[in-house]
Amino acid sequence: MVDQPPLTRRQTLRLAATAGLGLASLGLAGCGARSPRPRLLASRGDLPGAWSARLPKGWQVLLRDEPAAVLAAMAAADNGADRERPALLQLGDGWATRLDRQALQPIGTAALLTRLDPQAAAVARLFASGTGVPQLAFPWAINPWVLVLRNRPDLARRAPEGWDLLLDPSLRGHLVLPSSPRLTMALVEEDPERLGRLRRQALAHDDRDGLSLLLQGYAEAAVVPRQRVVPLLRRDPRLEVVLPEQGGPLSWNLLLSPAGAPPPPLEWLGEALEPPLLPGLLAAGWVPPLPQRPLENALAPFPARLRSLLLPAASVRGRWRDLPPLAPAERQRLQALWDGAAPGEAGNTPHSSPQPSPRGRR
Repeated sequence: MVDQPPLTRRQTLRLAATAGLGLASLGLAGCGARSPRPRLLASRGDLPGAWSARLPKGWQVLLRDEPAAVLAAMAAADNGADRERPALLQLGDGWATRLDRQALQPIGTAALLTRLDPQAAAVARLFASGTGVPQLAFPWAINPWVLVLRNRPDLARRAPEGWDLLLDPSLRGHLVLPSSPRLTMALVEEDPERLGRLRRQALAHDDRDGLSLLLQGYAEAAVVPRQRVVPLLRRDPRLEVVLPEQGGPLSWNLLLSPAGAPPPPLEWLGEALEPPLLPGLLAAGWVPPLPQRPLENALAPFPARLRSLLLPAASVRGRWRDLPPLAPAERQRLQALWDGAAPGEAGNTPHSSPQPSPRGRR
């Protein structure tokens, strides 16, 4: 073997740099192979399984028990406690508007938004007005609040009375109202006298477990988002739904893109707006805010009872009311209204009334 001359210092450094680059390249390739999958973070029960199952390969769905836990997980990612930031967030509009706008980026669904009802445009901007405001959310489902009755055909026959049925004396202590005071106030159009009477009717303020209280016999009526009751109607003849013709509060289900996230899968988002997925979403109560014609076509095979609930007359839909974020002065006004309508000691309040656990009855 011929002896090689010793390496110079420069050659040694060059080889070390080359070797380091090779190792770095291998390391990057390894990281790429092990990089965390993009994650969609959602609250349990608020994202259709049939839709999330169609996410592109490599996506992961993480479920939290409630929207507050989704916000907490997002905060943990922002603070570095969770190194894997979600790529998409699912939240209702009331929860989404609690996020700092700087924590979000334009979601890039402008083409999809043109397929939706114009009412969705303000929600996509999270209710900000003015030209050039970015679209931070994709409003994929519209959800009016409804009154659900159990074994009360007498009240169901009086459905044209709408929200006034909530004040019927027979529902005293048998009515579940929304958890949100603002939603409860919207049911009586913020009328102080009617609000006081309504608060005295309540067994509980709990829209997430309201149907459980109803089905287990603790309550006879509950105010819940429409989507939650639709899957029950075909298998529980005890239930009747009143969708008041005078309109009422409206909620939206949204997808949002956190700042710095990769682009969302636009093709997957669009699947919710058309067959073959759309009829299944409608059967489960999820109604995209599409114009009337495509919804009519998708609902044509449905029973008339469901068609009228999922797509009521345009005059009724025109009376649904969004609940955009409140200015501080308006928040104080509503807080004073709520406090002033508090029941006395003889009445029930969300804190003082006995509220049985929905799991406590066998």
